[in-house]
Amino acid sequence: MADVKRVKAPFDDAAVRSLRAGDQVLITGTMLVARDAAHKRLVELIKAGKPLPVDVRGQVIYYAGPAPAKPGQVTGSVGPTTSGRMDAYTPTMLEQGLKGMVGKGSRTAEVKQAMQKFGAVYLAAVGGAGALIAKSVKQAEVVAYEELGAEAIRRFVVEDFPAIVVNDCYGGDLYQEGVKQYRRA
Repeated sequence: MADVKRVKAPFDDAAVRSLRAGDQVLITGTMLVARDAAHKRLVELIKAGKPLPVDVRGQVIYYAGPAPAKPGQVTGSVGPTTSGRMDAYTPTMLEQGLKGMVGKGSRTAEVKQAMQKFGAVYLAAVGGAGALIAKSVKQAEVVAYEELGAEAIRRFVVEDFPAIVVNDCYGGDLYQEGVKQYRRA
């Protein structure tokens, strides 16, 4: 993979600015894992002016609900969930300092505008490849909302987690570019 960028997570502003729509990346470091139930709780806390159970500043959140780990595994299959489920919460999370999101599917115009305003990126992981993605997870722990089961917030330590930048902080959109490229006049 000659054209693959290696990035460390959490992301800083320089990492975010270095990524462009269409870049293939391998992420190494720590990522949070959370879905819509956890996002709803986090945003409710933010709106109530209460502290969050995790610091999201600089973090990358992977939108997933891992399957239970079998003996000898760090995690079970952990494929991406549809990112649109988090769109209602994402601008608020970005305002808190979230720098990256990984999921599948497109994002709303409001989310893309918030990524530009707050300097963040959205990356896609391959849906249907959850067992393969799980191999990049070296450690996993629940850090908040254990009662949510698969939707609890987790911290993953990952090595060479594969993703593709869909939306960059400059307004680039890989999905829109793809449609334009293959549109028949």
